[in-house]
Amino acid sequence: MMKEISFIHAADLHLDSPFKGLAHTPEHIFKEIRESTFHALDNLVSTAIQRKVDFILISGDLFDNEKQSLKAQIRLRKAFEELNNHDIKVYASYGNHDFINGNIYPVNYPDNVFIFPDEKVTNFTFVKDQQALAKIYGFSYENRAVHEEKAKEFHISDTEVPFHIAMLHGSIRTNSDHDVYAPFQLSDLQKELFHYWALGHIHKREILKENPAIVYPGNTQGRNRKETGEKGCFHVVLRENQTELTFIPLQKVIITPVHMDVSDLTNLHQLETKIQQTFQNISDTYHYLIDLYLTSNQHDLKEWEANKQLDEIIELINETTSSQDNWKYIFRVTTEVRADISSLDLEKGEHFIGELIRQVEDASIQPYVNELFHHKQARKYLDPLSTTEEQSIKEEAKNLLLNELLKG
Repeated sequence: MMKEISFIHAADLHLDSPFKGLAHTPEHIFKEIRESTFHALDNLVSTAIQRKVDFILISGDLFDNEKQSLKAQIRLRKAFEELNNHDIKVYASYGNHDFINGNIYPVNYPDNVFIFPDEKVTNFTFVKDQQALAKIYGFSYENRAVHEEKAKEFHISDTEVPFHIAMLHGSIRTNSDHDVYAPFQLSDLQKELFHYWALGHIHKREILKENPAIVYPGNTQGRNRKETGEKGCFHVVLRENQTELTFIPLQKVIITPVHMDVSDLTNLHQLETKIQQTFQNISDTYHYLIDLYLTSNQHDLKEWEANKQLDEIIELINETTSSQDNWKYIFRVTTEVRADISSLDLEKGEHFIGELIRQVEDASIQPYVNELFHHKQARKYLDPLSTTEEQSIKEEAKNLLLNELLKG
């Protein structure tokens, strides 16, 4: 008979996340936002029970902060107890957000929970019907950062066991979007014959490789404007020569960008109508935090913004949509008026505007933001800028300058 195991791979639960930058939302909405990480945990438990999995893997950052709230730990313990009632094991590691030496409220978990105790790579054996079916390997962060190449410390033991799974909270060495911890290259993960690599730390869902499966499930609930779309976990079925992956959304709140070109609009009433019509095309299955981007080739848009008329329209729309059971709320608005640069062929011109455009294209924004990112307090709340974000800032600055210079 072909051997198989069934498990859930999740990571980055960030329980009790403070959701910085969203406190300005209405009280009832912010309350649901603050509870959303716990709602995702409840969905994780119910999914595991419904699918009758053998165990759950949680690859780091169960909590959002090293000083874990007692509320978060108790909610997690109750979740583990519910899994224990259905004979579902849990294998977990601590990451850079919930590193061991920062834990001030230690809570004892039930016997079905196995947590890697330190930074030494060790393993647990999963036994079913008195047969050892899987070895699960991993480590926990003892302190906030791990800079060693931990992937090279994973080695298979006891080849008589059918399945070998590695849990690693870290990132590819060349990743520029996150702090690089426990850095690795894909080749490091293929030197040993592991059947599955259960990764964590990167909040974007991604299957880096299929054979063997090397997988980031992403986080279980988006927490800021960069963490958009569905968030959840993977249900994995491992067979001797096959890996079956199924993504399962767990989130309560979806953060989503909405882009609208409003060049054809001549008044604010038309703008309100167009936004409402766009919202009708968004599913009512979840709650939605909308990051709204308005673009136009008409300067009216900037005038509506400067006169606070745009704020009034957004407030009216939010009053309507935020009172619904499955609410939609615009939490951020970005406007951009684009000059028709290509038709004017300005960039090649031997004049002030041409020189300005060329300077913007060649300039780096880093000298202007370094002081901010090195500020002792500010850097706690800032993520490093990606190359895409730097280019977006430059493009926005260029368009702002050109629109002011070419206005009229």
